[in-house]
Amino acid sequence: MSLILFLAVSAAVLLLAYRIYGRILARFLQLDASVQTPAHRFRDGLDHEPASRNWLLPQHFSAIAAAGPIVGPILAATYFGWLPAWLWILFGAIFIGGVHDLTTLVASVRHDAKSIAEVVRRHMNRRSYLLFLAFIWISLVYVIIAFADVTAGTFVQKASTADAAAPGPAVATSSILYLILSVVMGLCMRKFGLGEGKAQLIFLPLVVVAILAGPYLPFDLGALTGSTRPQVLWDHVLLGYCFFAALSPVWLLMQPRGALGGYFLYVIVIVGVLGTVIGGLSGQLTIAAPAVSTAHLFDFNGTTPPLLPILFITIACGACSGFHSIVASGTTSKQLDRETDAKPVAYGGMLLESFLACISLVTVMILAKPSGRPDLTYADGVAVFMNQATFGLVSVDVARQFGLLCFATFVFGTLDACTRLARYVLLELTGWEGKAGMVAATLLTLAGPAVVVALPPAVVGGQQVPVWRAFWNLFGTSNQLLAALALLGVTVWLSRKGRSVWYTLGPTLFMLAMTMWSLVISVQVHVGRVAAGTVAAVHHVEFAVVMLLAGMAVWLVAEALLLAREPRPPGSPASPVAPQPGAA
Repeated sequence: MSLILFLAVSAAVLLLAYRIYGRILARFLQLDASVQTPAHRFRDGLDHEPASRNWLLPQHFSAIAAAGPIVGPILAATYFGWLPAWLWILFGAIFIGGVHDLTTLVASVRHDAKSIAEVVRRHMNRRSYLLFLAFIWISLVYVIIAFADVTAGTFVQKASTADAAAPGPAVATSSILYLILSVVMGLCMRKFGLGEGKAQLIFLPLVVVAILAGPYLPFDLGALTGSTRPQVLWDHVLLGYCFFAALSPVWLLMQPRGALGGYFLYVIVIVGVLGTVIGGLSGQLTIAAPAVSTAHLFDFNGTTPPLLPILFITIACGACSGFHSIVASGTTSKQLDRETDAKPVAYGGMLLESFLACISLVTVMILAKPSGRPDLTYADGVAVFMNQATFGLVSVDVARQFGLLCFATFVFGTLDACTRLARYVLLELTGWEGKAGMVAATLLTLAGPAVVVALPPAVVGGQQVPVWRAFWNLFGTSNQLLAALALLGVTVWLSRKGRSVWYTLGPTLFMLAMTMWSLVISVQVHVGRVAAGTVAAVHHVEFAVVMLLAGMAVWLVAEALLLAREPRPPGSPASPVAPQPGAA
């Protein structure tokens, strides 16, 4: 197979899926453009603010994507070969991830734009609700910790020709300029009536300028302050930014930043396609990586994990990710202008992310020996694409720096969205209200990360690693378990309303099976470490979390099975009906 054929087949399959399966899902969910959405009913300018689908899609896309469809596919292709990764990306997004994103968004809209946990509360019980909310909040806090420290680590790395993989202060400058441009764009649109089209024409080129200007105006916070731990200092600066960004009106920062980030992702997709086509036609780009690796199907091959079930855990964003349910039922549902917009925003957004993941695969396919680091592999691939797309006018070295800056900027944009989402969840969990409640929930959300990023590194296998990174492998499993539980909640909701559940039940069972299988492997690995005497202190904590996750999953499944035996609530229709405003 050629690279051009690879991308053509990917695009054709995803487009057909949107046209055919997307229409089927919309019909079963009875999407109705005449129903007033929560964005209109509860419009307050802070969190609830209707946005057109053309404006909301790039924002939703950038929120769910970030670095996810880059890191997971590259790691999976390195472990297992590009063919298994490609098949999971395509069919996972169409039949599982897209269904997950669309149904959780619609479920939230039908429940006054509350989180997916609220769906669980109304259609299961309070125990399940509290358990689910706590799990979501802890997951978001972990993402904030990890992404803040990853971004801070990028900001303190020195930029030089000898170490082009570490743009450091240049990335900090580009990120700051990117956020300033977002705020200015939001103000121009809100206060001066600048239209969406004109805003994009003005500010998208300025984002490019900001990224290119970074290396010329490096912002070295460590040198300016004389701090001996500049990464920890950046960690706390980023968390301080998250506090103010999460409490700001969505029109001021979140909507314009999301729109700019989304369109910039579009640019990366276009560059990837053009570079692949031009390079493929000229014969300069060919598939160099193996389609299938030496990984075993069910057991470890040295340090390489088994393909099953680890493939389905490694690739989340791009195929199916539980984090998407938090975004869909957290921020997107509060901005959906019409119910019918859910299909292009949620299902279309998932398929678009899948195509971005396919381009990430190409960055591995053209390299005979990938570096193993997703950011470097991605940057190398983007550099080749841009060089080919511009017929050599942009050098590979300059394009590589551009790719690394893009990678860091995408990761950076997820931080404040996660903080805002965690605030929503904590307010639901505690019942706090008003501005004081919002401030308290945001402070409590960021308190844990502020402590964790300042902790000394953990010692694992004789090496020092950040505490959060010791649990990174477990995070993939917990993310996919969240997807399974969100699908379970949606399935219970549909069932209790007397509606067809075949399109959510199958994905629910599949994701539950893969995540529980992965947890079993984690237990086996821990037992092996104990027997070999190589277990570290953090491994015991990891094992405890594994058992907690497994117990929670079994609990929620048992609750759902008990509810399935109960009679349907009075008034539940035997067939799908058009929803009414405020109806669940």
